[in-house]
Amino acid sequence: MARALVRTPGTVLALVLLAGAAAAQTTVHTVTVGGLERQYRVHVPPRLPHDGTAALILVFHGRGGDGAGMERLTGFSALADRAGFVVAYPDGVGHTWNDGRALPGPGAQRRPTDDVAFISTVIDSLTAELGLDPRRIFATGLSNGGSFAHYLAANLARRIAAVASVAGGLGVPFAHVFAPAAPVSVFIMQGTEDPLVPYRGGRVAGGRLGSELGAEATARRWEDADGMRAEPATGTLPDTDPNDGCLVTWQRWSGGRKRTEVWLYKLEGGGHTWPGGPQYLPRRLVGRVCRDFNATFAIWDFFFGHGKAAEGEK
Repeated sequence: MARALVRTPGTVLALVLLAGAAAAQTTVHTVTVGGLERQYRVHVPPRLPHDGTAALILVFHGRGGDGAGMERLTGFSALADRAGFVVAYPDGVGHTWNDGRALPGPGAQRRPTDDVAFISTVIDSLTAELGLDPRRIFATGLSNGGSFAHYLAANLARRIAAVASVAGGLGVPFAHVFAPAAPVSVFIMQGTEDPLVPYRGGRVAGGRLGSELGAEATARRWEDADGMRAEPATGTLPDTDPNDGCLVTWQRWSGGRKRTEVWLYKLEGGGHTWPGGPQYLPRRLVGRVCRDFNATFAIWDFFFGHGKAAEGEK
């Protein structure tokens, strides 16, 4: 199924991480789902555990992007080489994902593209071929990719253990019928100065791209779906870069069914960007990059502690 070989760039993580990573490969795969040929990149670490415990992380690009760009932006492949998990970077139809927003015109969001079936096929293939742990399937994404991570988890709640979204909430109208069949742990990161996806929700890109629930409303939907009842713990991350114009406050809900949790990082002053990553577009277009933490490391830490509970666990 692999049809090409690409060297992993991994340029956005700390040099100390890259220095310790062994040589590894990213391969490009294709599969036909729903009559469409779909493509996804797969990065397998050089020392993948073969005892059935290795995790899979699905990483979704934003609108207009692709899997190759998301690999460069996040640096997940370099981290995978150190931590021993597999990363998949799928490509959306027309550089978009069907995330539950009903929009007129072409593109995955604007026609009934079954992206859930596509990703389910990718999960089936990789878990079988590489002997991955079916209780450690995770998804993350930026913008449209972050919204799709929510959509995917809600539709594959029995398979997805945890998701992390950056600058993307639950899409509307899907939010009105949101009813996951099983609890899922969720990590949400959203900037208060995001010029494209409002922190408090509403019209995306001034209304051109539909609407989403805000970060806090999305967290509350998952909190309710996971069966959490207690008030969240709260706090502030250390302001490790006083010059980035960003301060991170957090809320953490615990006690969900099957040991699930919901975390919310409010990036005060942050924009439509990947925390700790590059300023991929001018600040006037996407806002500031928060540099008080690295989203890639934080997401892996969250996923590492939030695998799917075993059958019978409460």
